[in-house]
Amino acid sequence: MHTQTMIATHPQVHGRMDDVLVRCIDLCFDCAQTCVSCADACLAEPAVDDLRQCIRLNLDCADICTATGTVASRRTDANDEIVRRLVEACAEACELCAAECGRHAEHHEHCRVCADTCRQCERVCREAAIAVGAAHH
Repeated sequence: MHTQTMIATHPQVHGRMDDVLVRCIDLCFDCAQTCVSCADACLAEPAVDDLRQCIRLNLDCADICTATGTVASRRTDANDEIVRRLVEACAEACELCAAECGRHAEHHEHCRVCADTCRQCERVCREAAIAVGAAHH
């Protein structure tokens, strides 16, 4: 991804990078794609009725991850408080999605991959929330 390059070249950033926020942005977009793919794979499973909540959480998590990555990418007069709240919400969505996908991981490899990706995104979002919160105060 080109996140680091794009943010580093932003006129208001002046080359000062928040590495944890860059990792968070990259993982948010990666997690969104993984969740959409997992939801689609769940829809193709024979027992799709058993995966209804998983699909819902996949799609909710994907939307939240996309919104978080998009807003966190904007650096012009950045609103750190909104970014902090978004990454916190994203961490919560990832935690819920990982738990639900984890319930199906033994039977569906796509759910295992999604759960792992969500857990990774959750961890980095929690780190980013702390970093952005510290910068805000």
